[in-house]
Amino acid sequence: MNTHLRPANLPLVTQAADGMPRRCFSVSEIEEMVRVGIIDEDERFELIGGEVVPMSPKGARHEWIKIELNRFFQRAAPDNLAIAPETTLRLDSHTFLEPDFCIFRRDLDLAALDGAAVLLAIEVADSSLNYDKGRKIGVYAAYGVREVWVIDAKRATIWAHRRLGVDGYAEVVEHPAQALVTPMLAPELAVRLADLGIGPAAS
Repeated sequence: MNTHLRPANLPLVTQAADGMPRRCFSVSEIEEMVRVGIIDEDERFELIGGEVVPMSPKGARHEWIKIELNRFFQRAAPDNLAIAPETTLRLDSHTFLEPDFCIFRRDLDLAALDGAAVLLAIEVADSSLNYDKGRKIGVYAAYGVREVWVIDAKRATIWAHRRLGVDGYAEVVEHPAQALVTPMLAPELAVRLADLGIGPAAS
């Protein structure tokens, strides 16, 4: 955050406007604010329906799991698949998400990357687990992402959300670390967390 641009006592998150209309930002406006330095390019947030949603700081366990998954995916992926860690997934003019992994066909023009083109989105969740399994899953479903995994970093389980229906994902299954979990549209990336040395966190 560019702290020199804001009063020191102004909180990053405020409820002062509860019950009042709020300003709806567009993706292009956010990108322009980053370009001119109003928003630091390293600041972590998502834009949902024009509302800026700050993201939780990443812990060491979150980062370790992401590193191990990235090593596995980059080695296992066939040439026709792209594995994009921490990419910005622009879903419409007022919404973008920042999945930990976004998997899509390598021949896809990135300008055409939308919800329907995503083969698998993965979130590694620690303190953000309830948000990732709740509000965020609803956003993925609304924009047609066909499969989303939410990895519980503490318990080392994979919540696989599949088979889009009228009310979100019709199939939601929690898989333990010892289970082999296979993406519907990218079966070459079937993974067993235990094989990567990922197990439940020590109490």
